[in-house]
Amino acid sequence: MDTVYIETTVVGNIVGRVHPDPRIAAWQQATRQWWATAPDRYHLFVSQLTLDECGDGDPDAAQERLDLLKEVDLIEPSNEAEKLAQLLVHRLAVPASEPRDALHISIAAVSGVQFIATWNFKHILNPHLQTKIANTCREGGFNPPVICTPQQLLETENDT
Repeated sequence: MDTVYIETTVVGNIVGRVHPDPRIAAWQQATRQWWATAPDRYHLFVSQLTLDECGDGDPDAAQERLDLLKEVDLIEPSNEAEKLAQLLVHRLAVPASEPRDALHISIAAVSGVQFIATWNFKHILNPHLQTKIANTCREGGFNPPVICTPQQLLETENDT
């Protein structure tokens, strides 16, 4: 079974109110459709960082986000992930202003997770940074995870 690390933006698209922007509403719909069968198709993981971010904000919304993740396996933090996150920032694969995004990537890489599901196009699924991210993970001694959207996973499920 393939493994998927769930980044915080995915959770927000599953439990959030339908967004008025049609583009974001479409992301929400695709994410919810993917999530409906994801636990049966993938071994899903989150980190404490994901849980911390999901727990921020409005208490009712935060509880809804955290409840969604109750059955998802938790990846324990490691010194190796911290070091790789620092390397990702040092090598400019992730902006220094976004150390948490570097940590999401490094946790998945160090844990050997195959995919990171995200809607963060700015710092994680940025096509201008993908090669730097992959090369930095390899430089750190880890295979880079494939970074993609839940929609991409959904659209390729029948191909596997």
